[in-house]
Amino acid sequence: MKKISLLIPCYNEEKSLSILYPELLKLMEANNQYDWELMFVNDGSTDGTMSELHRLRQQDKRVNYVDLSRYFGKEVAMLAGFDYVTGDCMVIIDADLQDPPSLIPEMIKYWEEGYEDVYARRKSRGKESWLRKRLSMQFYKLLQSSSRFDVLPNVGDFRLLDRCCINALKKLRESERYTKGMYSWIGFKKKEILFDRGDRIAGKSSWNYRQLFSLAIDGITSFTNLPLRISTVIGCLVSLFAFIYMLFVYVKALIWGDPVQGYPSMVMLILFLGGIQLLSLGIIGEYIGRIYNETKNRPDYLVREFNDERVDV
Repeated sequence: MKKISLLIPCYNEEKSLSILYPELLKLMEANNQYDWELMFVNDGSTDGTMSELHRLRQQDKRVNYVDLSRYFGKEVAMLAGFDYVTGDCMVIIDADLQDPPSLIPEMIKYWEEGYEDVYARRKSRGKESWLRKRLSMQFYKLLQSSSRFDVLPNVGDFRLLDRCCINALKKLRESERYTKGMYSWIGFKKKEILFDRGDRIAGKSSWNYRQLFSLAIDGITSFTNLPLRISTVIGCLVSLFAFIYMLFVYVKALIWGDPVQGYPSMVMLILFLGGIQLLSLGIIGEYIGRIYNETKNRPDYLVREFNDERVDV
């Protein structure tokens, strides 16, 4: 019997779990030709999420959980799930039911047909502000145009991954993670499913604009060196412009005897060049900071508890 794992990252999802579990139970009962595993990863929740997971574990041994020692972020929580799931394939789904479990049987059908990565593309994004939608689309366009592989727009983490994809993702251990890009990077045989994203059933999203901006920076610096190239091109253009302007001022003063303009133009040029230099240093600093973090070789996460057993780090 084939085994299917459901990976559910959790951060302060106490209210959602009591609604999510019955939906997953219906799914498992309707597809009892498979062996099921529910793998919850508690990412340092500060509410009663762990108490709820303990309760679910007591009533259903198909419920497994990994309790991380602190909040590491969803990207790292998913990596922990990759390490612990045991199924022949895995479906990543959010705990808030914005990703409908009713779509999972269709994913399994395509998996049985030989597809190794069955991803769900959003036709609509639910209750999301106009600004957030526009910023997301512009980010995907930028990443798509600057990367050497396809980064799929309007595609999140809701997908089915075959064991070969899981093993490939487990090998990618960088600390600055952008998993949505990794799905495309590893390749394998993919299949798209369209769906309408729902709204949260309980609680509120932990993602704010600062976190989304940080994730966008991680995505850009992880999969493209376009910012460095832009900085180089701007530097070359500014240097060329400065050289041409220097010749112009020199010839003008030599032939026509015009005095060289002083304070205002000098201040403007210094401020402009200083801004360009600081921008370039900031871009270089982002990449150097990521190199620095990678060279530490720290573990990506630490586990406090796995299935009622304490883990000695």
